Amino acid sequence: MLEIKEKTFPILIVDDDQFVLDYLTVLLQDAGYLTFSSSNPSEAYKIFLSKQFSCVLTDIKMQGFTGIELLKKIQNFDPDIPVILMTAHAELDTAIEAIKLGAFDFILKPFRSENLLNCIKKAVRQFRAIQAEKSYKYMLEESVRQKTQQLSDALAELTNLNREIIQRLATVAEFRDTDSASHFSRISLFTKEIAKSLGIDEDRADVLSLASKLHDIGKIAIPDNILLKSGSLSEEEWKVMKTHTVIGNKILSGSSHETLQIAASIALNHHERWDGSGYPQGLKGEQIPLEGRIVIICDQYDALRSKRHYKETFTHNEAFKIITEGDGRTKPEHFDPDVLYAFKKIEDIFNDIYEMHKDM
Repeated sequence: MLEIKEKTFPILIVDDDQFVLDYLTVLLQDAGYLTFSSSNPSEAYKIFLSKQFSCVLTDIKMQGFTGIELLKKIQNFDPDIPVILMTAHAELDTAIEAIKLGAFDFILKPFRSENLLNCIKKAVRQFRAIQAEKSYKYMLEESVRQKTQQLSDALAELTNLNREIIQRLATVAEFRDTDSASHFSRISLFTKEIAKSLGIDEDRADVLSLASKLHDIGKIAIPDNILLKSGSLSEEEWKVMKTHTVIGNKILSGSSHETLQIAASIALNHHERWDGSGYPQGLKGEQIPLEGRIVIICDQYDALRSKRHYKETFTHNEAFKIITEGDGRTKPEHFDPDVLYAFKKIEDIFNDIYEMHKDM
């Protein structure tokens, strides 16, 4: 067992009787303690503030201010430092009151040397035990802090890795669809703005934004002669094209990570329409997951604004009018009314995003 060296820290002795002060100094020094002494309580408190004491031994009644006042000052500064009061029988009630105020113990004058030394020893050991506990708690807290930081760093690294993997998967899809190099980035930005406009919190909006980049990942399995066809698709070719939703869902489903789970849902549902006329399942209204209802309007806006081998670009105002009023193929009832309203509120942001990130 580790031996407690109770004589390591100094002891402050305070008594306005110089004879008692000298006697106590010699007694404690002979016992191996390092001592500092003062016959003036005010000066003693200044000495106390200048060093780390393991115990204070003070008379209870002195000129200037009393040992009780000194006790209160020490308690206010550091309640863990034990204060032992020396008192005469006539001051016993005061000494008992001092114990209630936090004094470690009191010694009756005249005292026996061995009793005083035992009391000092107990006080110093208590102080050392408290210091050891504080040190242990500090080391424990520091260890927890370091482990927490390590965990936070590892989580940040994992998050960055997940983002990079998703970005690289989105890049694969971009390579397959050469007409829309910045399409996936714009959809991500549109999605976040719609989510925020709907009142979704920032963290959740970030997840939806990242997941939306993979909405068309299933197109990597669509044959080039269909995906890149310059003319209109035949009925059979259109059936094949629509399978990119199911394929994307199969690629992404089964993950334990929330972002990929949402990405799988978006891949499957971003062509489902509020009125039930979408694909692949013909879901209607709130049967469609919210993330799908958000991305469809983002995807539609971007498709209208972008040049394709089968169409020219539309201006922002033209695209906005088609989405909000319809043009025969696109109708307002294709979109969740709340999402459509959110889109209307931030239409200018959509235009800014498109202009800043459009294909050159």
